[in-house]
Amino acid sequence: MWREEDHAVTTDQPAAPPAGLRELKKQRTRDALLRVALELFTTKGYERTTVDEIADAVEVSQRTFFRYFANKEEAAFAVQDLVESHFYASMLERPAHEGPFEAMRNAVLGSWDTIGEAIAEVVPVELHMRAYQLIESTPALLAVHLRRSAELEEKVARLIAEREGLDVDTDPRPRVAVAAFSGVMRVTGRLWGQGEDASMEAIRGLTESYLDHLGPALAANWRTPDAHGE
Repeated sequence: MWREEDHAVTTDQPAAPPAGLRELKKQRTRDALLRVALELFTTKGYERTTVDEIADAVEVSQRTFFRYFANKEEAAFAVQDLVESHFYASMLERPAHEGPFEAMRNAVLGSWDTIGEAIAEVVPVELHMRAYQLIESTPALLAVHLRRSAELEEKVARLIAEREGLDVDTDPRPRVAVAAFSGVMRVTGRLWGQGEDASMEAIRGLTESYLDHLGPALAANWRTPDAHGE
């Protein structure tokens, strides 16, 4: 009797792992490289850490590192990119009745409430917070951070213009609003980085406090009587 087994082709080669397992392995390798990179950056220093050291710590080749990251800079900002993408996604979900400042405020505070879980899937939250402080204190990384912030500001300004039915290239208000908001974010980030409490709760609380003062700070006249010599 004919049997399928009689015609089966045998091979000594092991079967390839399912696609899902391959992707899981790749993700684990990337996460391991990222975690080691941030640990070395924050303990040894960004400029003194080499790609070879990162790869050796994970027991992979330099070539493998470059499969996941174009360079050290990309690794340094990988989690920050996740945070910024989370904020922008929150902006997209804000209801239409919210004004520009209200939408940005609610988006950033909402992001701080939920981003911790997303970060923890990649690296420990505490490690990300230390890496953020490193960015703020390393001139080469700070310059990149400012450039990236400007790109995000433009993206958010265009989103606000779309929400409000404005032309961002003829109406300056979306860019002005985002510039004011981003200025507050820069101040709070710098102050938090200089403080002793490196927790997510600390930066969220500082951000909320300063954002609540944004409106009054832009009021027409907020000098005290003594400032006028009265």
